[in-house]
Amino acid sequence: MEGVKVDRELDIRGEVCPFTFVKSKLVLEEMEEGQVLRVIIDYEPSAENVPKSMREEGQEVIAVNKIGDNLWEILVRKKK
Repeated sequence: MEGVKVDRELDIRGEVCPFTFVKSKLVLEEMEEGQVLRVIIDYEPSAENVPKSMREEGQEVIAVNKIGDNLWEILVRKKK
C-alpha cells in the first residue's frame, strides 16, 4: 500500500481463528506505538475477524486487501 511504511510482517498462512488474531496481537504488543504490522493470512474468516478484533482492542486498521486467491493482507497501526 502506497504511503504506508510497514515495520513488521507476520505471515500466518495456514493458521485459523482465533490463532490468527492471537498471534497478530502478540507481535503487535512487541511493537512501538505508531508502527505498522502487515499480517498475511489465507483463512477468509480471519480477514473479517482479525480487523474487527484489532479495532475492539483500540488499534487502527489501515487496510484489508485481497492480494491473491484466498490470500489477504491486513495493515494495522499500533495505537497503544
